[in-house]
Amino acid sequence: MKRKIFLSIVLLLSINCFAQVQIPKARKVIVGADLLLSENFDLIKGKRLGIVTNHTALLDSKVHLVDTLFHRNDVKISVLFGPEHGIRGDNADGAKIEDGKDSKTGIPVYSLYGKINKPTKEMLKDVDVLIYDIQDVGARFYTFISTLFYTIQAAAENNIPVIVLDRPNPIGGLNVDGPILKQELTSFVGIAPIPIMHGMTVGELATMFNESGMIGKDLKANLTVIKMKSWERGLYFDKCNIHWLRPSPNIYYIVTAIIYPGTCLIEGTNASEGRGTEAPFQIIGAPYINSDTLYKAINNLKLKGVKFVATDFTPVEIANVASSPKYKGQLCHGIKINVTNRYNFNPVEFGISLISTLYNLYPKDFKFTASRFDKLSGDKSIREQIIAGKTPEEIISSWQKELNKFKDLRKKYLLY
Repeated sequence: MKRKIFLSIVLLLSINCFAQVQIPKARKVIVGADLLLSENFDLIKGKRLGIVTNHTALLDSKVHLVDTLFHRNDVKISVLFGPEHGIRGDNADGAKIEDGKDSKTGIPVYSLYGKINKPTKEMLKDVDVLIYDIQDVGARFYTFISTLFYTIQAAAENNIPVIVLDRPNPIGGLNVDGPILKQELTSFVGIAPIPIMHGMTVGELATMFNESGMIGKDLKANLTVIKMKSWERGLYFDKCNIHWLRPSPNIYYIVTAIIYPGTCLIEGTNASEGRGTEAPFQIIGAPYINSDTLYKAINNLKLKGVKFVATDFTPVEIANVASSPKYKGQLCHGIKINVTNRYNFNPVEFGISLISTLYNLYPKDFKFTASRFDKLSGDKSIREQIIAGKTPEEIISSWQKELNKFKDLRKKYLLY
């Protein structure tokens, strides 16, 4: 009985750890890219630049940082580096991206998504300063922060100063949750020992990667983070008065980003995460699922901040968005997820509850792709506990001790 009470308390605290924080009012946030030009240009004046970026590096003028710098005479862009989806963000998830030239400026572009994930010495031979400017979504398995990690590491290894232009964590900086990545599961969808929801900006992550020894015990880059103005931890992207662009093809809206840390785990199963529909990561299903049965089961969990609708859908190929979605052309049944209160909704715990429910409802049909799921969750014991019949509350409580240690470490590197 005492154990059940303890687990209930742990779950309650983890779900509501940020619900009592006063919700900040919307305001105009000024991102690091604008402040580089207006207040910190001396850092790059007369320099040869290497810029790690994509389509999200817009200034307040809605002109891209690269396009702006390209037309100046007091700085030179030697080379560009593109993450997953490419330098202009127009490649589907997982698509192979080749080196080439930027379509707008003709500047040489190296792909950091494929055989090479880190800028090499040869790539950096004409670079005096490295700049990183990419909009993140706030989840460990989003590959842009793996590119950030390798950028900082390459700067340290090649003794090149690196500037990170900070942008908001679009899902806020309050909720920190999920299992800590185990070292043996390190991959491009899990580059460092952090939880699924890190609750940090790219500037904060860069500082932690650089100063905590994560990029290498004896490595440390000459790192400058240009902080934002007016951002605070409770602000979601749609309260920042910044133009929204899809950070990647399947993150359509802010609500997609809010749900993503939980439903991306579905990628490690044989259920559809909604790719090939109008609402990827918001729609979950499969041909073997009964929509009404799943709706009733997940609704009975009485999860906070979220409602569900039973739905049917047929995934289709969408150019530059979903090239080969699960169950392409097949009728799937499942649920659509609607966030009703983002400050009460906990996506990681929802994801675990959803997957546990699917496993219990369809033990013969629902399958894990073990290696993929383990890399996404960061801890193979999560899958093992689901299979063993552990409750979501028990699974969630299993990562709290390590999560609390991370929260203590994280405090040292918060900039806002």
